[in-house]
Amino acid sequence: MKIKPKIGLVSCSGEGLSEGMVSRVATRRILEERDDVVTICLPLFLAGGQKERDFAKNNPCITVDGCDKMCAAKGVEMYGKVHPKSSIAISEITKKEKHSKPKSKSRIEPEDEKLVHETMKIINKEVDKVKEEE
Repeated sequence: MKIKPKIGLVSCSGEGLSEGMVSRVATRRILEERDDVVTICLPLFLAGGQKERDFAKNNPCITVDGCDKMCAAKGVEMYGKVHPKSSIAISEITKKEKHSKPKSKSRIEPEDEKLVHETMKIINKEVDKVKEEE
């Protein structure tokens, strides 16, 4: 029996961005719901964490960035030497789905829950798509 690899979720570490908070919270909640995903510590990955970089080279990854700078996606490409299977940007979700930008950089307010849930829905859809392809 072949063990299927886990899918890596690489979340934005943009502490100074409210969209970064949404990225991190949505990713954490997905980790609590699913057993087929893991997360990679983006700061450690960028600082040279070999286990994180090896994981990205050998397993499919989905990046979840807060803004259009796409630091997580660029980091996976640059240091993992692979393209993410999917790249999600919270800033694009707010534009496309007409959600207001979250106001807090440190917590999810009740009015931000809709954006968090929309982001989770998109992450789940992308995870399922990657699993079908693998």
